[in-house]
Amino acid sequence: MSRRADRLFQIVQILRGRRISTAALLAERLEVSERTIYRDIRDLSLSGVPIEGEAGCGYRLLPGYDLPPLMLTPMEVEALVAAIRLVRTWSGETLAQAAGTAEEKLLGILTPQRRVVAERCRILSPDFNKYPQVKTWFDVFHSAIGQLQVLHISYEDEQGRVSNRNIHPLGLTFWGDVWLLVAWCEVREDYRSFRVDRCLSVTPAGRNFSERPDRSLNHFIQLQQNEGCLPETKKPIGK
Repeated sequence: MSRRADRLFQIVQILRGRRISTAALLAERLEVSERTIYRDIRDLSLSGVPIEGEAGCGYRLLPGYDLPPLMLTPMEVEALVAAIRLVRTWSGETLAQAAGTAEEKLLGILTPQRRVVAERCRILSPDFNKYPQVKTWFDVFHSAIGQLQVLHISYEDEQGRVSNRNIHPLGLTFWGDVWLLVAWCEVREDYRSFRVDRCLSVTPAGRNFSERPDRSLNHFIQLQQNEGCLPETKKPIGK
């Protein structure tokens, strides 16, 4: 594939994954000038790719247009296979099952050469069942995050102290070999991070919460970037 043909394909892929993409963003991602992007967008439009937008405002791909994802590089194939294996091992049962079907679909659409690359991938993620309860709690937390559902948890900290509290689950993050739940704690009226494997019980509180700018996963991440520690322990993340 020529350099330009490859760039045109990448432009379509970027537009597929974003609501709006500016010429500046596309130029930075593809390491070309904005003038080149304008010309490429024009040529894609003339060839029938339904791109909406204009210079200075941004572009988006209209719904209904699709390209078969067959043009993956060997490194991209290995990256996807590795990610799928990690999810199957370390996430909950529901997401693990989805990862399994995703792998089947990936193998089904790959060219024969790329399928060989996928099947020969030696990036493994063995399951030693170190934290068996995590798979159960992961699914509960994952579902509650999507539904903005308040949860009641019983939690044992690293000193063995047990506490009960209502939380607003905001996100899950994998740190080393443990999952951390980022949440807003109603008891502390602040962010807290909980090791999923230390949760003794998790039940719905029967109500929902509304995510706010000052009570959101993005806000929590910004605070951690400034402080470099978890709100509950005041130690570096993962300790």
